[in-house]
Amino acid sequence: MQTPITSLSTGTVARITALLGQGCSFQRKLRTMGIREGKMLKIVAIHPFSGPLVLDIEGREITLGRSIAQRIMVRVEDCCESS
Repeated sequence: MQTPITSLSTGTVARITALLGQGCSFQRKLRTMGIREGKMLKIVAIHPFSGPLVLDIEGREITLGRSIAQRIMVRVEDCCESS
């Protein structure tokens, strides 16, 4: 089941399934940061009061605002499947 990363909790491991942003520049920006379909990510931190999310993608920590993060759809994976 697809869900936006903003609905996950800290420590959750998931696979990116879709980028829902409009326009090529939005998707190009995410892909430049290493955020693309098929990649595994882990939620490192969720800042309170609608603050940003910190993601770990292939050992790199990336901070995203919630408005961007809500357009990244993922499928939650068992932590053992992240190889």
